[in-house]
Amino acid sequence: MNHLLELNSVTKNYWKTEGDSHRPFLFENITTIITSPQRVVLLGKSGQGKSTLLRTIGLMEEFDQGEIKYKGNSSKSQDAREWRMNIAYVSQHPVMLPGTIEYNLKTVSRLHDKPFEEKYAKSLMVQLGLQHLSWDKQAKDLSGGEKQRVALIRSLLLRPTILLLDEVTASLDQQSKEYVEGLLLKLHKEEDISFILITHDTQQAKSIGERIWLMEDGKLSIDTDARSFFDVSMDEVFK
Repeated sequence: MNHLLELNSVTKNYWKTEGDSHRPFLFENITTIITSPQRVVLLGKSGQGKSTLLRTIGLMEEFDQGEIKYKGNSSKSQDAREWRMNIAYVSQHPVMLPGTIEYNLKTVSRLHDKPFEEKYAKSLMVQLGLQHLSWDKQAKDLSGGEKQRVALIRSLLLRPTILLLDEVTASLDQQSKEYVEGLLLKLHKEEDISFILITHDTQQAKSIGERIWLMEDGKLSIDTDARSFFDVSMDEVFK
């Protein structure tokens, strides 16, 4: 059986080790499987390598040992561009390309030589509360929260199977955060999109996660369903 995503003993060494004499790796032996579309929340204190793990899964960074597979195919035998179309990474600090909102949204079409899904893009803009923005507006003039949501839409236009979301609601106001959460839940339910979301928001983890990954001391120490995880107090996780 080909699983949706497999991580087998994935290890990432520190590029500098003198600052951490007791542990030469950022994380090691990360092994887990996502068999079908799922909502995964990745938790852990700062410095555990959560963001690096997401970027590693998205082939934005190299890893030192182990293997990552998507639908049975190893990342080592895949074209990186094709991989990133299926497994899309969205940063906490989005980068807008010089030009308008429309120019940014059409990036996928230009890079991958595919038709621009204007209707889908407009629908996503509405669902994320951005319908008031003119597509002629310069992207550099958007607020931080607007840039974050436009970046998410830009990634969704890839039509990925898995979204890697690195604290994408951390800088959003409450309403905007709810727009994003609602869209993620809808995409999961209606389009079978999986996501792995890093958050330090306990309530968010409870409300949209169905599976919890917890990183501690460079290891994936807990991999369980969200209900079981939150049956016990995990306040220390979010410090």
